[in-house]
Amino acid sequence: MTRVLILGANGQVARHATASFLETTDVDLTLYLRRASRLKNPAPKRAMIIEGDVLDHMVLTDAMRDQDVVFASLAGDMAGQARNIVKSMREVDLKRLIFISSMGIYGEVPGQKYRNVLDPYRDSAAVIEASNIDYTILRPGWFTQTPEVDYQITQKGEPFCGHDVSLNSLSDLIVKLALDPTLHVGCSIGVSQ
Repeated sequence: MTRVLILGANGQVARHATASFLETTDVDLTLYLRRASRLKNPAPKRAMIIEGDVLDHMVLTDAMRDQDVVFASLAGDMAGQARNIVKSMREVDLKRLIFISSMGIYGEVPGQKYRNVLDPYRDSAAVIEASNIDYTILRPGWFTQTPEVDYQITQKGEPFCGHDVSLNSLSDLIVKLALDPTLHVGCSIGVSQ
């Protein structure tokens, strides 16, 4: 049985991924967020909610024990959170991380000049890429609510294709990454339709 820790569990991407895990897999989930009262447990037999801040090293490390995969969809002090995630994962010998970033962090979106607004995403990606964990960084396009699952992947160094991706598509990829510990390991991938 695979166990997935979802950091930032009340965010839009995390909620969609949670629903996808529950509908399409038998994975057990740990939903981690700063204010647990904001989230109703979607499946009490398969999901547990933990209140905590990713910057609280002790609480985060405890939440990582006995997990197989960490999926992080965060905002705020991204680099600080990435450093703490990597540190906690090393302490509990947890290897697999799926981390949501943003398109444009490497200047890979043709015709777009993203300035300091992407610095937190760029800085957190650099922390993760320098780690020795089995990471996959996802750089999605703008989110849509369209129901279809249809996406393409570009690797770091390749031009980003398109600008949009459905939340269903992104969730489909997150589930695949969590279930296959070798899929896109050590990669930073763009995701768009």
